[in-house]
Amino acid sequence: MNRLSATAVRAPSAARSAGRILAIDYGRVRIGLAIADSLHAVARPLATMERINRNEDLRRLRQLVRGHSVKLVLVGLPLLLDGTRGQMAEEAQRFALRVQKQIGVAVEMVDERLTSWEAERQLHEQFGRRSKAEGAASKKRLNDRISVDSMAAAIILREYLKRRSSIAEGGGK
Repeated sequence: MNRLSATAVRAPSAARSAGRILAIDYGRVRIGLAIADSLHAVARPLATMERINRNEDLRRLRQLVRGHSVKLVLVGLPLLLDGTRGQMAEEAQRFALRVQKQIGVAVEMVDERLTSWEAERQLHEQFGRRSKAEGAASKKRLNDRISVDSMAAAIILREYLKRRSSIAEGGGK
């Protein structure tokens, strides 16, 4: 069986440094998306895609990958806290294989433990200190752009870029 594993992060190759990197926080209802230009290594939340069905989800992802010149897709691997694989990790693995096969870009799995928790914390920190009226209006605008899912994808991407940078500089594992 063709399996993607949570890969060790490698130093950037010439092909990877020329394109963008898309990170995916996979979920059964929504898919969080974040993107970074690999030359500048700045991860930012991109969108949250409501799931429709496998074919339509992959069609929309293919369109996004082409439209943003993505060369590498990272898919979050939701390991359990003890590092073992549960049902969601297996689902994310199957999804990553479909992305690689049907979209035709390089795909890597990245450990995403606690990214949703961290995303909620960061969003609360950035937007949670307003009055209720301001917070409700801000939250409505925020939902159009940044969600917990897209923020979690951005965290996955930031951590990947940080490890890749550390390895490229010769200081990382």
